[in-house]
Amino acid sequence: MQIIYNGNKIQIEEGTRAKEILKEEIIKQKDNIIACKINNEIKSLNYKICTDGNIEPVYLTDKDGMRVYMRGIIYIVSKAFKELFPESLVTVNYQLYNSMFCNIYNIKITDEVIKKVTKKAKEIIERDLKIEKRMMTREEAQKFYEKNNTLMGRLQLDIEEKEEITLYYCENYFNYFFGVMPISTGIIKNFEIIKYDDGILIRYPSEKHPEKLVEFKETPKLYNTLKEYDNLHKILKVDTIYKLNKAVEENKIKEYILLDEALHEKKIANIADEIVKNKNIKLITIAGPSSSGKTTFSKRLEIQMRINGLKPVTISVDNYFVEREENPLDENGKYDFECIEAIDTKLLNQDLIKLLNGEEIDAPTFNFHTGHKEYRGNKMRLGEDEVLVMEGIHCLNDELTYLIPKEQKFKIYISALTVLNMDYYNRISTTDTRLIRRIVRDNQFRGYSAKHTLEMWESVKAGELKNIFKFQEEADAMFNSSLIYELGVLKKYAEPLLKEIEVESPLYSEAKRLLTMLKYFKSIPDKYIPIKSLIREFIGGSVFEETN
Repeated sequence: MQIIYNGNKIQIEEGTRAKEILKEEIIKQKDNIIACKINNEIKSLNYKICTDGNIEPVYLTDKDGMRVYMRGIIYIVSKAFKELFPESLVTVNYQLYNSMFCNIYNIKITDEVIKKVTKKAKEIIERDLKIEKRMMTREEAQKFYEKNNTLMGRLQLDIEEKEEITLYYCENYFNYFFGVMPISTGIIKNFEIIKYDDGILIRYPSEKHPEKLVEFKETPKLYNTLKEYDNLHKILKVDTIYKLNKAVEENKIKEYILLDEALHEKKIANIADEIVKNKNIKLITIAGPSSSGKTTFSKRLEIQMRINGLKPVTISVDNYFVEREENPLDENGKYDFECIEAIDTKLLNQDLIKLLNGEEIDAPTFNFHTGHKEYRGNKMRLGEDEVLVMEGIHCLNDELTYLIPKEQKFKIYISALTVLNMDYYNRISTTDTRLIRRIVRDNQFRGYSAKHTLEMWESVKAGELKNIFKFQEEADAMFNSSLIYELGVLKKYAEPLLKEIEVESPLYSEAKRLLTMLKYFKSIPDKYIPIKSLIREFIGGSVFEETN
């Protein structure tokens, strides 16, 4: 067989493991290589090559490499708990600033417990134990689960086209993880376990600095929002894909959709009530990452405020860009439209002050073709029963509205903070949910392919990290726009788009990962989705579409 590595053609025997080809580079890199790509698909270093193609290493500094690292450390900590406290049950809940929050059931978490588990995890790492992937036929797996009375990896049986069921073994410990795993425990160097609220945080490094742990930053508002939604869905008894699929099979999904939508409506109403009861609030600012559902949320919030006798008036930040020749450039010499310096904050604040004082302004309209503000007679004045609403990436940053007193502002952060897990050990990331939403919306309303969306995604995330996420704790209210059922709805739209990405594309591994994740969901029909649902913003059929 022939494999291409570093531009060189290498003749190998069929069944040669990937680590044998990358052996010299692995030694040279000293534990920086954790997996590989074969024909643009992420594979274990133990993968037996059975086809011609290309191979390249996956480093800890790659996003895919850090995903493998995260799975590895969660696996090791779970093994440590099981060895020390056999009755314990680790559940992976959500991500918090380079940390994974986990609940530990059946034992009380104390400083002594943390100390013992940390010591045991370090022993497991120092011994550099093999993590072995074992496969079973569906028939063998059925017998295995009947005998062992465990749900670890049980979800795989629900995928009819999956012929083999996977478990990862390390000595006598086994578990299932969605995605490639490290081939041994020794590559995990940097981690920390700390007690946090009623659970623990498993801390790991970032892909930018895999050699160290960065300082943990508290995000209490984000954490409380996640916990609130997590607790509510546990009450509804739909917190994993397995339980969601059961609801679909038993024709109960319509009930859960209505309950989930009612939760959204109640939360929006509560935010509106909070705004209305504070007579000092004159400016509402809304910000959130891409595909959070800001448009639908704003429309529904407006309705709730009008019911309370308060009329929202929208003012667009996009009309306050600086003149094109004044717009800053990025490191590549291109116009940086996302930095706050691209906004004419001086003019914006002057106009906001006038409006809040009851004066009339001549609001500009920014011409994106010419790169200049134009005045077309758009006069604005704020009535006594009216409040300004402004949406944009910088709306949580007080620098945008620096002349407006804090007591007159109400800042809202919105994001799809996914609380649905695949099972107890495998979570679905918030970023993946937003990405699936955007792939569907970009195709439905903008005619873009999944390839186009994926190509832009890293740039989008970089802008969010710089301009939105670091200000999220400044929000007066947080709205979680995720819906427990949404990936079951988005599945039929996203799958054919992702399948269009060819094996030869560098984006293939990401498309394959998302497709594999979507396979676990049973499809949910659109007909049950209310016309004012936030998910309609992505699939179409929203009552707000004509006014968007």
